[in-house]
Amino acid sequence: MGNFNQNVIKAPVAIVSIFLFTVFFGYGVINAQSDEESISRRQQQLEAELDKILLEIDVQSKILNTERQKGASLQRDVAILNAEIAKAQLNIKARNIAIEALGKDIVKKNETIEELNARITRNKDSLSELVRKTNELDSYSLVEVVLANSDLSEFFEDIDSFNSIQQSLQVSVHEIRQNKSNTEIEKESLNKKRLQEIDAKVSVEAEKRKIEKAEAEKKRLLNLSQQEQRSYELVIADRQKKAAEIRSALFALRDTAAIPFGQALEFANAAAAKTGVRPAFILAILTQESNLGKNVGTCNRPGDPPEKGWKVIMKPERDQEPYLRITSELGLNPDTMPLSCPMAGGWGGAMGPSQFIPSTWESYKTRIGNVVGKKIPNPWEPKDAITATALFVSDLGASRGGYSAEREAALRYYAGGNWSLPKNAFYGDQVMAKARNIQENMIDPLQGF
Repeated sequence: MGNFNQNVIKAPVAIVSIFLFTVFFGYGVINAQSDEESISRRQQQLEAELDKILLEIDVQSKILNTERQKGASLQRDVAILNAEIAKAQLNIKARNIAIEALGKDIVKKNETIEELNARITRNKDSLSELVRKTNELDSYSLVEVVLANSDLSEFFEDIDSFNSIQQSLQVSVHEIRQNKSNTEIEKESLNKKRLQEIDAKVSVEAEKRKIEKAEAEKKRLLNLSQQEQRSYELVIADRQKKAAEIRSALFALRDTAAIPFGQALEFANAAAAKTGVRPAFILAILTQESNLGKNVGTCNRPGDPPEKGWKVIMKPERDQEPYLRITSELGLNPDTMPLSCPMAGGWGGAMGPSQFIPSTWESYKTRIGNVVGKKIPNPWEPKDAITATALFVSDLGASRGGYSAEREAALRYYAGGNWSLPKNAFYGDQVMAKARNIQENMIDPLQGF
C-alpha cells in the first residue's frame, strides 16, 4: 500500500499535462500559407470571370428583347436564336465557374470535418484514460489514501492531483461536445454546398439541351429555300399551329375531368405569381398524381359498395368531420364525391387533383381562397387544386428554386417525414423528369405565342 501514493495518485499528473497540451496546442494548421494564397488568388480570378460573364449575359438579354420586338422575319428569328445560343453558352460558363468554386468549398469542408472527427477521437481517448484513473482513485477510501502518505504535505499534493484530473475530465467532455456541434454544423454546410453543385450541374445540362434545340432550329431556318423565305408567314403559321396543339392538349388531373393544357398553365402561372413556385413543377406534381396508377379516387363514388364509402375509408378522428364541413359548405353530397381508396397500412379519403386529405385542405382553405378570389374553394375544381398544390409545395421548400429544393419538396409532398428514405426516391425522380418535359417541350415552345 505504501507505493500507492507514488504509482497511482501522482502518475495522472503527467497524463493531465499531456492531455492539456494535446487539447490546447495539438491542433496544427492543415493548410500551408502558400496553399491559402493560391486558393485566394484563384477565388478572386473566378469572381472576376463571373462578373464579366454576368455583364455579357445582360447584353445578350437586351439583344433578345430588342429582336423580339421586331416584326416577324427569317432574319429576326435567326438573330433571336443566335442571341439565345450565346446567352445559354454564357450561362454554362457561369455555372461551371460556380461548380468549380463549390468543388473547392466541398474539399475544404471535408478536410474540416475530418479534422474535427480526429479531435473527437483524441479527446475520447484522453477521456477514457482520465475516467480509468478516476475510477482507480475512487476505489480507495479516504482512510486508505491518508494512510498511504508518509506526511501531510504529500496528502494535500495528491488531493490537488485528483482535483486536476476532475477538471480535465470536464474540459475533455466540453471539448467533445463542442467538436461534435461544430462537426454537425460543417456537415450541414457541406450538404448545402453539394446540393448547390447538383443544381448547377442540372442547370448546365438544361442549357446544353436548349442550345441543341436552338442550333437545330437555326439550321432548319437557314436551309429554307428562297421561295420559302419569301413566304415566311407559312413558317409562322406552322409554329402557331404547334402552339395551339400544345395549349389544347388534354392535361390529366386526378379524380376530375382533364382540362386543356393552356388552361392548366394559366392557373399554374397565377399560382406561381403568388407562391414563387415555377409552373412546370406545379403541373409536374399534378401529372404525377394523375399517373401513379394507385389510389386514383375509386372510392365513395355513386354505386360503390359500403366498404368503399367515406365513413369506412377515412380516418374518423382526423378527417371525417372536416370532410362533412367541406362538402356541406360547397353544397355537395358527401356520399358521392370521388375519394382516394386506402393504401396498404394507411387511410384513404384524399380529394381531387391535388389529393389533399380533408384536414389538410381545411388548414389551407383560407389561403387558397385568397389566391383564387373565392371564400369557399373547391378541392375538385382544377384552379383551386392547382393553387393548393402550389401553396403546399411552396411551404415544403419548392419556392427556393433549383433542382434539389424542388425534388425534396416533391418527396415531402408524397412521403412527409419519410421523404429521405431510398424507397421513396422514385417519386422525386419521376416528378423532376415530368417537370423537365413540361418545361422544355410544352412551356418553352409557347414563348412568343
